[in-house]
Amino acid sequence: MSIAVEVPGLDTILPEIGDGTIVIIEGGADLAKSFFVRRLCRTAIHAGRSVTFVTSRYGRELREMFSRENGEANSATGAIQVFERDSVDSLSEFVPPKGLLAVDSFSFLTLGLPPADLAQMLRDVHRISRETGSTTLLATDQGMMDSRSEAVVTHLAEGHIEFHAQEGTDGLVRFLRVPKWADGRFIDRNIYYDFDGRRIAIDLRSRVL
Repeated sequence: MSIAVEVPGLDTILPEIGDGTIVIIEGGADLAKSFFVRRLCRTAIHAGRSVTFVTSRYGRELREMFSRENGEANSATGAIQVFERDSVDSLSEFVPPKGLLAVDSFSFLTLGLPPADLAQMLRDVHRISRETGSTTLLATDQGMMDSRSEAVVTHLAEGHIEFHAQEGTDGLVRFLRVPKWADGRFIDRNIYYDFDGRRIAIDLRSRVL
């Protein structure tokens, strides 16, 4: 059982996120990264899976948002729990069996954690995920981790999706890159998209930046 990537266009490239995997969702200040993580959470909930969402801020607002967006699915199954933390040194207690663990922002919550401890945390999550059939999404902020910590996280995760936004000749240009995926692929191209706060619209046409 996997979590479908229900973003038209992107789903032809990355149709699903498999169980037992850790995937990094990296981005800058643009809100598309967090929106994408929440979109995957909603997909998991509507598929009947339990979701644990760990965040560094806005815990109450997120609980209300998920309750409002998921309506009957959320109230009927009690499928999501939201925890607000200032830091974490372990995620094992949050991994829901056969469910989804989403952490936003992982890079902030683990600031100051030595790379060896960070590696052990991810190995523990990976072991539990494989044993219980759960999936883990780690939303990280570009430039927040030191180089050693970033290398640890990238090495131990099965997948890595990068959200980019930069000024182009026609204004702000947004695109995704996938430098690593669980099946051994990497997507050596920019996947362009638009984001209006409510949806991610993929544009598979080639462009020159």
